[in-house]
Amino acid sequence: MNLSALTALSPLDGRYAPKVAALRPFLSEFGLMHRRVQVEVEWFIALSDAGFQEFKPLSEASRGLLRGLVLRFSEADAQAIKDIEKTTNHDVKAVEYWLKDRLKATPELQAASEFVHFACTSEDINNTSHALMLKGACEQVVLPALDGILQHLQVMAHEMAELPMISRTHGQTASPTTVGKELANVVARLRTARESIFRAPLPAKMNGAVGNYNAHLAAWPDFDWEGFARGVVEQRLRLHFNPYTIQIEPHDGMAELFDAVTRCNTVLIDFSRDVWGYISLGYFKQKTKEGEIGSSTMPHKVNPIDFENAEGNLGLANAMLTHLSQKLPISRWQRDLTDSTVLRNMGVALGYTVLAWDSLQRGLAKLEIDEAALAADLDAAWEVLAEPIQTVMRRYGLPNPYEQLKALTRGKAISAHAMAEFIESLDLPAHEKARLKAMTPASYTGAAAVLARRI
Repeated sequence: MNLSALTALSPLDGRYAPKVAALRPFLSEFGLMHRRVQVEVEWFIALSDAGFQEFKPLSEASRGLLRGLVLRFSEADAQAIKDIEKTTNHDVKAVEYWLKDRLKATPELQAASEFVHFACTSEDINNTSHALMLKGACEQVVLPALDGILQHLQVMAHEMAELPMISRTHGQTASPTTVGKELANVVARLRTARESIFRAPLPAKMNGAVGNYNAHLAAWPDFDWEGFARGVVEQRLRLHFNPYTIQIEPHDGMAELFDAVTRCNTVLIDFSRDVWGYISLGYFKQKTKEGEIGSSTMPHKVNPIDFENAEGNLGLANAMLTHLSQKLPISRWQRDLTDSTVLRNMGVALGYTVLAWDSLQRGLAKLEIDEAALAADLDAAWEVLAEPIQTVMRRYGLPNPYEQLKALTRGKAISAHAMAEFIESLDLPAHEKARLKAMTPASYTGAAAVLARRI
């Protein structure tokens, strides 16, 4: 059966395939094969430069041919490796055989072909490949997508820095803020999360079957294999070298990365739910699109589907990312294979993340603020001025300020007139009475505008 979007088990390869296409070159099986070829090639070239009598430095032509295999790696090449795997039943060995076959046309390379995969265990190739896959995906897709959301939210925060809105703590009216300040809060949290994603190390190792260079030292006992491996990992592959491992690199760096993405997604779940609520309250309206339908039976509806889709997919992403971060650092003794099948789902976890972020971006682009709705809610919440009034009363030493305001306002709807009468009854200086009576829920926003513009 030919697979299609309609027969795909995963919506990432079906309904949502175009939205996560940018991740495929990095986190698909093709991407894994591509990076395995890259690591095998760089290890092979590095061995030729190590000064061994038995393996002279390769010519520039041979180096160009080898790196060309990486640069021009195609789906046809990946399929050829898969075909070899049908016989070997070992995916890394299939890459080794495919590469050796490509060397046959060049005498210099054919003569040195047994140095392909020299002294390596499969995990030397796999751990470096997985790190390269994540490095490319984060640099080229994940961080740019997050930066797009950050930039959008920052612009909105600045544009609405002075637009007042009522706050709600425990769902009840509370001290006013501004729309821009609430968006700035999200920007600040996301920036911290982004930095954690960016700074998460991607360690790698090239130290053999159980991490001790056993085979390497059997061949050349006096060679600095640790220094050589460090050079390949750090200088040729641009990863972080881990000198202490079992057969597998312990994946602590991956866990740190996945936890950082999870934290970012948790911030955005919180944000998605808040925006959903503000749409429900009428603070935000959504731009309509010709032909779209909000309900199959209620024609008036414009549902906040982008934020709902984002929330759902962020939850799926976090479930997988959490499992990855908790499972991958655990391996029985020097090696078990439970990480192998789990690692194949890195693309799924980050795919749901990128899909959710795409939904958020589309949702943000549809939002329009309804200033009248914001103003109406503020004007109906004069009770929130109980806070500044009792605070000024404290300054001037008036008795029982909190208790007086509690008796006046708790559980009651207070009008502007009632609040003004209460202020007038207080034993306060005339200029303070005037200042308090001039205050409205819309003007009582503290430093919100300053904080929003500063983000």
